Amino acid sequence: MKPVVAAALLAMSVLPVAAFAQTGGCNAKQQSIESEIAYAQAHGNTSRVQGLQRALAEVKAHCTEASLRSDAEQKVTKARQKLAEREQELQEAKDEGKSPQKIADRQRKVDDAHADLEQALLDTSL
Repeated sequence: MKPVVAAALLAMSVLPVAAFAQTGGCNAKQQSIESEIAYAQAHGNTSRVQGLQRALAEVKAHCTEASLRSDAEQKVTKARQKLAEREQELQEAKDEGKSPQKIADRQRKVDDAHADLEQALLDTSL
């Protein structure tokens, strides 16, 4: 990976993680589940309500800002590793003179992995 790209990815990953701690992630998670419960109740989906109530109890019992931050950081790390693997596979395909179709397939996988990394970085900033 080029040094400039690596530096940009590092900067993009550190800033959102720091911002994530300030957004009230656990409260937002609770509110989201509570609104889903209200929606499920309004539509008479009792099994969904029960499942969401269990999820809400788990969030209330175990959710901390540190655990959310840790989870977000792990997702970013895994996404980075996946992108690096995909880029290596693409380079190997090019070096081995694989068919244009195989190279295009590897490029699509790189693009998908890059999109996954961007999403993981966005999720850390929410």
